[in-house]
Amino acid sequence: MKTADFDFELPPELIAQHPAARREQSRMLVVRRQEGTLEHRHFFDLPQYLGKGDLLVVNNTRVIPARVFGRKPATGGKVEILLLEEILPGTWDILLHASRRPKVGSLITLGEGQAAAVLLSDGAKGRATIKIESERPWLEVLKEIGLPPLPPYIKRSDVSGQREDSERYQTIYAKHPGAVAAPTAGLHFTDEIFQALEKQGVKKAEVTLHVGLGTFRPVAAENVQDHQMEPERYTVLEETAKRIEETKAAGGRIVAVGSTSVRTLESVAAEHGRVVPYSGRSSLFIYPPYPFKVVDVMLTNFHLPKSTLIMMICALAGRELILRAYEEAVKEKYRFYSYGDCMLIL
Repeated sequence: MKTADFDFELPPELIAQHPAARREQSRMLVVRRQEGTLEHRHFFDLPQYLGKGDLLVVNNTRVIPARVFGRKPATGGKVEILLLEEILPGTWDILLHASRRPKVGSLITLGEGQAAAVLLSDGAKGRATIKIESERPWLEVLKEIGLPPLPPYIKRSDVSGQREDSERYQTIYAKHPGAVAAPTAGLHFTDEIFQALEKQGVKKAEVTLHVGLGTFRPVAAENVQDHQMEPERYTVLEETAKRIEETKAAGGRIVAVGSTSVRTLESVAAEHGRVVPYSGRSSLFIYPPYPFKVVDVMLTNFHLPKSTLIMMICALAGRELILRAYEEAVKEKYRFYSYGDCMLIL
């Protein structure tokens, strides 16, 4: 299977630069797999499609302000850092961008001198590792000097504009810091939507997958099967595993909110045969004709051409139907990507 098989034309003006005025006002394209039909709705219509016995599974990771600017003290040269993962206490795997990359062992001042970093190693494709030096807890300092790690297709003219994303580039149920990108399908939810679902007998469960390079790294391979996913950390607690087992036993549907919830559930099931309490790292790459073991329904945003994410939803709903749905979304001027509209796959 070729990566080019998952390409489509997207006018640049459809890439959402800002979220909807209200989270629940996003549009929602409903895709019915069995019938092969499409419906144009809004996210606030979601309760009409779910009911008693369904289990909604959300990813409760919290996006950290992972984009940090610093300077090389010797030259004053600007350095941009994207924190990826804390691999040891105070030691981070990062992406580093600078006009001239600093040498291993050199110091980088962060923010206005609130902290510093020592470059421990320099790798390929911008990867590096640093050791943070800070008198105060690093995550506390990061709240002051870090910015939301917005994807490159969202443009901001200045730093103050990016700080306004601190609230909206975060789900309302975010708990556990560690993600460097938002689980964007969850951005549409409000307390009112959750209350409406609860009244209908829809239960909720949470997983944690810290979104990293595995989710947004482009597919460079010509053949889909040659792409290697970056591992991402995940946790499934006992209560969630129990609720999924009970829902399946009762004939209910598992409704996964976003690709990260899907990857978490399917990763555990692939390793253990079913969803059990577990913490690990997922490198699972879902593409056609992947046999889903857990997920029945998926809520997802609109994804980049030739990305692992569009491959995942093609595995769930079929490539032809998804590409037709995307063609319809473009025609009807849906808003795409992180701050865009969503799709409900039934």
